[in-house]
Amino acid sequence: MAKNYSNLDLINHCDAFPYEKTQPEEYAAHMKDAFLVEWSDSSDASDSSAVFHIGYMLRAVVDALVAIPKPELEAMGLASDVDLEAAINSSRTVPLHRLMRLQTTEPARTAALGRLNQYWREADAFKVLRGWRDELWPVYGRNGELLFSVERAATGFLGAVRYGVHMTAYVKDAATGDVKIWVPRRAANKSTYPSMLDNTVAGGLMTGEDPFECVVREADEEASLPDAVVRANAQSVGMITYIYITDERAGGESGYIYPECEWIYDLPLPATIVPLPKDGEVESFMLCSIAEVREQLAQGLYKPNCAVVLIDFMIRHGLLKRADEPDYDTIVGRLHRVLPFPGPHHAESSTA
Repeated sequence: MAKNYSNLDLINHCDAFPYEKTQPEEYAAHMKDAFLVEWSDSSDASDSSAVFHIGYMLRAVVDALVAIPKPELEAMGLASDVDLEAAINSSRTVPLHRLMRLQTTEPARTAALGRLNQYWREADAFKVLRGWRDELWPVYGRNGELLFSVERAATGFLGAVRYGVHMTAYVKDAATGDVKIWVPRRAANKSTYPSMLDNTVAGGLMTGEDPFECVVREADEEASLPDAVVRANAQSVGMITYIYITDERAGGESGYIYPECEWIYDLPLPATIVPLPKDGEVESFMLCSIAEVREQLAQGLYKPNCAVVLIDFMIRHGLLKRADEPDYDTIVGRLHRVLPFPGPHHAESSTA
């Protein structure tokens, strides 16, 4: 018999990383095989006040980093005199700023990390790199500056915050007020979450890309939605944040830690505009009633972060109410987790 997932189950699947303060035992157990990645605002190695964290690195990645011969590190432009094992054993942190201290500009740091990830890719050291996308994603410092960019497929190595956009296109009956949502099914040959249900439009935010321009681009590429329609009607409705832990459906190895921020958009559409697959990412679109969406969610048919975007949609539109959901307040809080690393999500949270 298939499991019937509650809304809180779906939140737990997406926001899966333990909370340090409220789940100390679970957090400690998870951090036995994960290490905080350090960066510094200062070139002075003795200035501890300048050090801050930007992500999580798994033990397997640390081990692979430690195993790289010094000449190879030097060829990548990385410092070969950093005793990573000593740093990890003493503070359980990875001093990435020390490893990259020879690169003093953002483009140089991006290039050095690119050479490191290409080295692992050529050695087939990590299955996740078989999904190489040639897309650079940003990693930020605590003053909002871009520290460097990293290949999309390799973001899990650093566990830094990932950014994306999700848009729900819907049709509302003017007479009855009933809402139906355009739901795509992911292509069966996708390397991540094949054949699962998705949000109408979604995509990752590349370095330098504006969230709204990203959603316009993805709407065209994935759903054949006209540029003018999206620009005139898409509504920015905030963001959701969570920390996901990958499983086998994500492609490559399981267990990568993904702190994520998704900018959320709603797109009311007339019945005459129908999304259509375009770039092969989507197999088909279905116009589903809220009852059908609820049943699909309960069956666990959605990609994990797409499920929570739909839960957020139903809350905002009064389709999921506190009186009908015993875990309502917990769910609302979990949709807006405070992420422990810097980035533009902090600035937007403070002004929301």
